[in-house]
Amino acid sequence: MDASVIVPAYNSQKTIAQCVAALMGQKFKGKFEVIVVDDGSSDETKKIAQKEGAKVFSQKNAGPAKARNLGAKNAKGKVLVFTDADCIAKKNWLTEMIAPFSDPKVAGVQGAYKTWQKSLVARFVQAEIEERYDYMDRHKEKLDWVGSYSAAYLREVFFGAKGFDESFPKASGEDPELSYKIAKSGKKLVFNRAAIVYHTHPNSVQKYFWTKFYRAFYRINLYSKHKDKILKDSYTPPGLKIQILAGYVGVALLFIIPILYAYGFALAAKAILVGNAILVFLATFFTLLSAWHAKQDPIVSIFSLVMIQVRTAAFMLGLPAGFLKKVLK
Repeated sequence: MDASVIVPAYNSQKTIAQCVAALMGQKFKGKFEVIVVDDGSSDETKKIAQKEGAKVFSQKNAGPAKARNLGAKNAKGKVLVFTDADCIAKKNWLTEMIAPFSDPKVAGVQGAYKTWQKSLVARFVQAEIEERYDYMDRHKEKLDWVGSYSAAYLREVFFGAKGFDESFPKASGEDPELSYKIAKSGKKLVFNRAAIVYHTHPNSVQKYFWTKFYRAFYRINLYSKHKDKILKDSYTPPGLKIQILAGYVGVALLFIIPILYAYGFALAAKAILVGNAILVFLATFFTLLSAWHAKQDPIVSIFSLVMIQVRTAAFMLGLPAGFLKKVLK
């Protein structure tokens, strides 16, 4: 068996049929199998996956990390390939995911997201994802981030790193945690932008906000295990961190500036204001860079100026919430 495609699924009856059908229909010259791990679903996920031709294994609900590991333990492929139950792979996806392994130095591969959605929010999400992909392309020699929606690892590399960390109870950073470990061991990870799966992005501002909030919330757990990645990894553009920093500084100024003026430190207050103005300028600059990725979509370019602020607010709230949970746990 050349490859095993593993899909964790929890109450995924609305999407699993298309997901598995697309995987079974891959134009791939080698031998491969499709494995779905039913993570304690209460709907028809298991039945539908079996009907579409996948091998199905089941577990009590424990999260995608454990589900992927169970699939890997039952897989026969030399390469373990992962995607999600709400993804639809292009017909050449598996070929593109396996192709980089022709280089014997390659240990893992990151593929890419696209979307068919037309809503303004979904188009913005795709634009910010493309920004991240551009950043990954610029850091391809030191790639350390592989998302499980489109990921592949050599079997021995995956088990050598002990698979996904099952202490992550849901989709909350278990995939970059694995790739961080593998990258730190000196093994080579690569990004193949041509390995595409289609995905349904958030299509409302409210859903987008909460998606980003919980990503920030759970990022604390990830960073507690890899503190060296707080400042830099190959997936997070520096502009995002500048925006968050500018937001925190702006909130702090609401309390600091009146106090400084009250005690006669007007010059210090002005200096702080100028410093924050520079941060805001930089944040805006990087916002416009983000909008540049929607240059074929001028409406999204304008809309991004609002959505970046929504994203910043979500991260500003999610990070301290996650930190408090970690401290009080």
